Amino acid sequence: MNVFPPKRIVCLTEETVETLYLLGEQSRIVGVSGYAVRPKQVRKEKPRVSAFTSADIPKILALEPDLVLTFSDLQAEIAAELIRSGVMVVAYNRRSISGILSMIRHLGATVGQISHAAQLAEQYEKRLAAIRRQTKESRRPGVYFEEWDEPMISGIKWVSELVEIAGGEDVFPKLANEGGAANRVVTSDQVINAAPDIILASWCGKKVRPEKIAARPGWDAIPAVQNGRIFEIKSPLILQPGPAALTDGLDAIFDAISTVQHREDA
Repeated sequence: MNVFPPKRIVCLTEETVETLYLLGEQSRIVGVSGYAVRPKQVRKEKPRVSAFTSADIPKILALEPDLVLTFSDLQAEIAAELIRSGVMVVAYNRRSISGILSMIRHLGATVGQISHAAQLAEQYEKRLAAIRRQTKESRRPGVYFEEWDEPMISGIKWVSELVEIAGGEDVFPKLANEGGAANRVVTSDQVINAAPDIILASWCGKKVRPEKIAARPGWDAIPAVQNGRIFEIKSPLILQPGPAALTDGLDAIFDAISTVQHREDA
């Protein structure tokens, strides 16, 4: 990196955008992903330079970034092209809550905000612990989280961890440890046999259709379908491994599980 802290940062996923805004370092951001929606003003303040698996490389280079932030192997080719062009790239690859907290601390250090980032991460850790204590004695309904519908993909590790913190039990906990989506594909029979009490769905870039889920052949045998317990969680809240997942995403999961628990207790 030629400049420290970097003065011109391009963020190709939205969670690093939100983190920099929370650290008060948004002035360093010169370009963002088209999916960046948090905070709301980012869509007006920052130019969009990428989708998720594609990016406008000439537009990024024209911004003369000191640093480009990417996420996961799915952006590896974008990262490689930028590196070949002489750009400094940091690629995060976190798949768990601990990874999210590490990213916040690392990014804070990168922009000279070590103390602020540590405080932010600790704030989230305390919040997660408080909710975990609140749900410790609750009955744990089985939860199927659907990350995509065609093919059906179950939830990644940070989502599975948030379900557990919120008082639920992931019906595919072993699959959650698989980082790649291709390794988390499930069949209809597997979901039927898992018999989840709650279905949470978040289809990136596409509105969830609960009636479409309920109409799948054989799914009328699933308790979640029988009892109308299919809930959408907006993808910006839960599918990005960053602050949103630890706050509004967790709250959405908690609300869905609590609603079901309260109905059963009534």
